[in-house]
Amino acid sequence: MIHIVLAEDHQILSDGIMAFLEHHPNLQILEIVSNGEALLQSVDKHQPDVVITDVRMPKMDGIEATFKIKEQYPQIKVVVLSMFDQYTTIQQALKAGADAYVLKNSGLKTLVFAVEQAMSGNQFLDPNLSLNLLHDLSDTQNMVTEKGILSMREKEILHYIAQGKTTIEIASLLFVSKSTIDTHRKNMMRKLEIVGSNSLLQFALENKFK
Repeated sequence: MIHIVLAEDHQILSDGIMAFLEHHPNLQILEIVSNGEALLQSVDKHQPDVVITDVRMPKMDGIEATFKIKEQYPQIKVVVLSMFDQYTTIQQALKAGADAYVLKNSGLKTLVFAVEQAMSGNQFLDPNLSLNLLHDLSDTQNMVTEKGILSMREKEILHYIAQGKTTIEIASLLFVSKSTIDTHRKNMMRKLEIVGSNSLLQFALENKFK
């Protein structure tokens, strides 16, 4: 069962999402809130698997809330549900740590698919975005370091490495196999041109991934 907290300040839309997900056997909404501050409180209370959040909300917008959630609970997946398809808005959401970005005019089946993809460790961008926009956004999902380019997933893994998590523990937290984490480790070491069993830990600590 995937547990969800929904942040949406339009009652009709939140009621519609709730009604649709009630018929899905693997998804459960724990709470619906209408602003960013209430979202953070709900996340602290429930620590859900997934947060679905609007971008424009009272008190605190969804992008700032996403950043704060990922800062404290990096394992929680965040799906942004928005009417905005501007490059800057989507880029800001991705940089804040969003795992998926879904347009409100895409339909609830797309939202469910985005949630499932996020839980599988994949990033999801709404296919209704233009091809040019999707291409441009693909370049924003990487983080440039002094030595190389790290994907958002690799950055997340470095966060756990800095916390002293083992490969098996990281795999469990990210819902992937141990071999997948091993592959990410090898790729990061190649990109960063570092060697040694503790080199990634040293890099993660020096670059304040903790």
